[in-house]
Amino acid sequence: MGKVHKTGCVLCAQNCGLEIEVEENRIAKVKPDKANPRSEGYACRKGLNVARHQHHDQRLNYPLKKTSSGFERISWDQAVREIAQKLNTIVGEHGPRSLAYMGGGGQGCHFEAAFGVRLLRAMGSQYHYSALAQELTGHFWVQGRATGRQYLFTMPDHHNTDMLMAVGWNGMMSHQMPQARRFLTAFSKDPEKILVVIDPRRSETAKIADIHLPIRPGTDALLFRAMIGIILQNGWQAEDYIHQHVNGFQEIAPLFSDFDARAAVDVCELDYEKVKEVARLFATRRSSMHADLGTLMGRHSTVTSYLQIILLTVCGRMCVPGGNIIPGHLMPLGAHSDERDHRTWRTVATGFPAIMGTFPPNVMPEEIMSDHPERLRAVLCCQSNPLRSYADTTAYEEAFKRLDLLVTAELAMTETASLSHYVLPARSGYESWDGTFFAWTYPEIFFQMRRPILKPEGERIELGEIHVRLADALGLIPPIPDYLQDAVGGDRLAFGTELMRYMNEHPEASRALPFVLAKTLGKTLGSVHLAALWGLLQSAPQHFRENAKRVGFKPGPAMGEEVFQAILDHPDGVWIGRCEEGDNFTSIQHPDKKIDIFIAELKDRIREIEPEKEIKALNPDQRYPLVLMAGRHMDFNANTLMRDPSWNEGKRACTCSIHPEDASSLGFSDGSTVRVVTETSSVEIELEVTKEVRKGQIVIPHGFGLDYNGKTHGVNVNMLTSAANRDPVAGTPIHRYVPCRIEPVKP
Repeated sequence: MGKVHKTGCVLCAQNCGLEIEVEENRIAKVKPDKANPRSEGYACRKGLNVARHQHHDQRLNYPLKKTSSGFERISWDQAVREIAQKLNTIVGEHGPRSLAYMGGGGQGCHFEAAFGVRLLRAMGSQYHYSALAQELTGHFWVQGRATGRQYLFTMPDHHNTDMLMAVGWNGMMSHQMPQARRFLTAFSKDPEKILVVIDPRRSETAKIADIHLPIRPGTDALLFRAMIGIILQNGWQAEDYIHQHVNGFQEIAPLFSDFDARAAVDVCELDYEKVKEVARLFATRRSSMHADLGTLMGRHSTVTSYLQIILLTVCGRMCVPGGNIIPGHLMPLGAHSDERDHRTWRTVATGFPAIMGTFPPNVMPEEIMSDHPERLRAVLCCQSNPLRSYADTTAYEEAFKRLDLLVTAELAMTETASLSHYVLPARSGYESWDGTFFAWTYPEIFFQMRRPILKPEGERIELGEIHVRLADALGLIPPIPDYLQDAVGGDRLAFGTELMRYMNEHPEASRALPFVLAKTLGKTLGSVHLAALWGLLQSAPQHFRENAKRVGFKPGPAMGEEVFQAILDHPDGVWIGRCEEGDNFTSIQHPDKKIDIFIAELKDRIREIEPEKEIKALNPDQRYPLVLMAGRHMDFNANTLMRDPSWNEGKRACTCSIHPEDASSLGFSDGSTVRVVTETSSVEIELEVTKEVRKGQIVIPHGFGLDYNGKTHGVNVNMLTSAANRDPVAGTPIHRYVPCRIEPVKP
């Protein structure tokens, strides 16, 4: 029997606690960790299969350089030296806008971002591309206008709500909250609770719902405008709440007061009386809303998120118990970047601004292929596989071949790595210290710092260490005095005192603080990520310190050290803070602490979303009469670093789902091989006939089409999506509404 370690899953944002038994440096057994205070013994089959994520034939062990005869192994010194030289040349000749960093996220390892973003900024660039901007930035943008900061987004107060509206969210499969299946199952069985699902499909969550609204694909914005209209026209709005806590209501009310809600609901192909009842219940119950990719990647996605904010506020459901609340955090998921500020960069070819500090991956191919003198020429790609994760694979392939420099720092030889000039081997989440900053709990704030439970093979190093070495070679790290290096040998509080002295003497060094910590405390701790966590806790803002005090940490200069030690002492995770539940409005950053629901830029966009115009817009092109839902959460898919397909052996994992009537009219049967065609491309795939799919819609899951040991497993759905099919505000892809057709495959 091997040694059992407490750790967490790295395959989705919930990071459920796991107990992993290690034998001879390999994961032998995995089971849920009952002691984890957030997941409490909950885990799905993805987490239980993390051994396939850790151990497979495509793991990287050594730095590689592409040559005319293929990849050749090189030393770390050579790799870092050559990459640094090329970066200096490119930025020196073409300016800082020629450089982009894609990474800093992932589902289990966020600490790399502390170094990757600083490296990017030190080179003069702001072009950080992130998976957040593939899905969530339209949502963050409208939430930021409402709350005053884009990172102050809201989430349902799950445990205090008695009506939960799931919009485009199949929580029984996608999770998106702690213990999702456990919670949703209990919620649906509680006679005092109401679960409403708005989804074209009869999803696993819709099956257990009290009310399912099988909305016509692409009509989410129309439905929400109708629901707000129904509430205002019937006088169900929360007048006192609006008066006390909301700005902008008078400006937006006329958009709904005379709106023909009945006609709108007809276009949505829903029953008007049922929609009216849902609106009444939402306005009169302790209700909350959980929106997910069904709307965040749908038509009018940013406008839909805006309408959802309006619905919540006119019903008095934001920042109140049981409604949608602003959770606490140790570190926000991103930075506030207001596009109205002249300092906020935009992309040079497509004109998209940063949101939450990141740019949309959807536009990167155009930024590379542009003839603009400051076009992208160099990309540092970390924890990202855009050739399988982002829209329009063909566009990415063509664009990446035009780059002067593509560097991939990764666990595996991914499809993106195979196109790179340099490939750098990173340690996995089980070979390094790492953690995440997902704020999915309320009122408590949870944190777990996973520790190494496996010895890295070959020459793998921490992702953050890769950036430190590059920064060093680029001359971006200031000189570190002997007194600061000497202080590392003492206790950490004494080191902190000397660090403050150093920062006072060299204030310019603050911009390189993660690198300074890495080269001092990081050596003692054996991890640059762990050093970054220590630094983060020493500089934690006052609101976090107040939250930490509520769970027993002592206020004062030593609080950061105390929290740091508590994290080290609890490998299964620990509650490090608790929000004040009495007044969530204090989190709002507008001076008057009110929610602002008037966004002038979207007023006309809402006005344009009306029945007649939507009928015309939704009228199918006869060449593409069906609607593809590109991406589906299920037990058989994970991120594209789940390379080894054996975890799904014997499963019907990657099919094209279609309604029986559509299959019959086209002359297809279950198990047929068909060709799905869009304006972008086509793929061949097995057909699965099921009543769970809405008529007129087909569904293909994401996370497949991976090249493993000379064979492609499943279909890459991003071959079918166009980078140009995107939200005009945030640039997020419209994956949930892709016009398509199905053809037979000739023998």
